[in-house]
Amino acid sequence: MSFEWIVKIISENWPMFLRGAGMTLFIALLGTILGAIIGLLIGLIRTIPVPERGAKRAILKAVNAILSTYIEFFRGTPMIVQAMVIYYGSALAFGVDMDRILAAVFVVSINTGAYMAEIVRGGIISIDKGQFEAAHAIGMNHVQTMMNVVLPQVIRNILPATGNQFVINIKDTSVLNVISVTELYFTTKSIAGNNFRYFESFFVACVMYFIMTLIVTKILRYFERKLEGPDNYAVMANPVQAEGKK
Repeated sequence: MSFEWIVKIISENWPMFLRGAGMTLFIALLGTILGAIIGLLIGLIRTIPVPERGAKRAILKAVNAILSTYIEFFRGTPMIVQAMVIYYGSALAFGVDMDRILAAVFVVSINTGAYMAEIVRGGIISIDKGQFEAAHAIGMNHVQTMMNVVLPQVIRNILPATGNQFVINIKDTSVLNVISVTELYFTTKSIAGNNFRYFESFFVACVMYFIMTLIVTKILRYFERKLEGPDNYAVMANPVQAEGKK
């Protein structure tokens, strides 16, 4: 490895590296947000209690079967294959000429949604059943129970997993080069093709991926600590009790 070549590559191509890194972060962030929304909706639907009989039972069973198929398919196939099928397959089968960036965000979103759906479902199941029973006892329906009691806890509990999925998406956007999305990997491959210094070029990309994931991880850890609250908090006491202690 030549340090001089690394400096030369960075000095000559830093705008391209930055554009590639920016595109990587844009696709990963937007895909994670949309995927989290998809996963949240699917997780809520899949935890709706199924009645013992009636049309509602048949509808929920059918919807759950469709959602389960979606989850298993996108969790069980590589994102690189999904990108090829969605981008090139839609053009060949339906004549749809998708924008590459739109296709990339779509692929990352639906892939993330499949993973987030299981994360959300696990978060909902982890909530103590007594909270559901208490909410129903005071007259809340399923939607009200979810919105007012369950979801605030679930969102806090799944934040680490959501952040981890964001970090994974930053790295996994590299597979989108198969549909010619100009993210960091595609940009680095173009730079290396021009200077024939593949090791040095991809070493720069490697460091940039590491810096991006490290910064994102630190930011997420900061927000997690904020949600946990201070370590030395004091429980609020009843004024009468506080007077009695004096």
